[in-house]
Amino acid sequence: MSSLEELFCHVDDFCQFFEPQWRQQLLSNGLKTRQRKRSLCLSEVMTILIGFHQSHYRDFKHYYVHHVCRYWRKAFPKLVSYTRFVDWTPSCLLPLCCYLKTCFGECTGISFIDATSLKVCHNRRISQHKVFKEMAARGKTSVDWFYGFKLHLVVSECGELLDITITPGNTDDRKPVVDLLSGLSGKVFADRGYVSAKLAKQLLETFDIEFFAKPRRNMKNHLMRLTDKLLTRKRSIVETVIDQLKNISQIEHSRHRSPTNCFVNIICGLIAYCHQPKKPGLHLEWALPPAA
Repeated sequence: MSSLEELFCHVDDFCQFFEPQWRQQLLSNGLKTRQRKRSLCLSEVMTILIGFHQSHYRDFKHYYVHHVCRYWRKAFPKLVSYTRFVDWTPSCLLPLCCYLKTCFGECTGISFIDATSLKVCHNRRISQHKVFKEMAARGKTSVDWFYGFKLHLVVSECGELLDITITPGNTDDRKPVVDLLSGLSGKVFADRGYVSAKLAKQLLETFDIEFFAKPRRNMKNHLMRLTDKLLTRKRSIVETVIDQLKNISQIEHSRHRSPTNCFVNIICGLIAYCHQPKKPGLHLEWALPPAA
């Protein structure tokens, strides 16, 4: 989104439809509890959280105190203190997850899948780390070991997010593929970590999806169409998307004090990327020869 007003209107339209249905589905323990009305509505809290990942700030407290409270006071006249706002943040996790679903792009028939690490602490502090002790796990990338989670994502050739999932760091990249691609169609391209003849057969028979994984160095080459071979060389688009998610949308942070706030940070970063006016994309009419 190019402006605060445009972002708020988009979020508020979603909240007006989502919030009444959400309240009806909430479980009750049979006791009457006092529900005080907040000075900021749900859409305002979500807008401020998403706006952080669209700004140049790297610290949320500095962003809230020196930017929101100073420059957005007219847009949000009933702003609360930073401590109170942080207390409200966990209640936005479910609405943000549902809102992210509405921000996904449409499948065009050509998709790219990959996974990246989300570290929750430095490797030297793994034995002392307690916040994600029951949730995170040690994993390994092509670069190094890490402690945290894996973000699995599917993007189109236009750079649009199609689906995502988060798993512990020791999860095999191929495990969540079926769930991620269940609502897609066409062709999907992946790296060497997704090589599996059984998986490719299952996707073709179940969802009519052609799955192409880059062969390992000790594997024999097999015949494939020229267009597919050229598209496998364009898999760098998903790496570019991951780079923007980490360095621009700031989805990775290693000093979280709450698991819920960690996932709120990740989801808001993904939403901020979905609202980017310009995303990395492929001009396939230039990359493919006319005769292919």
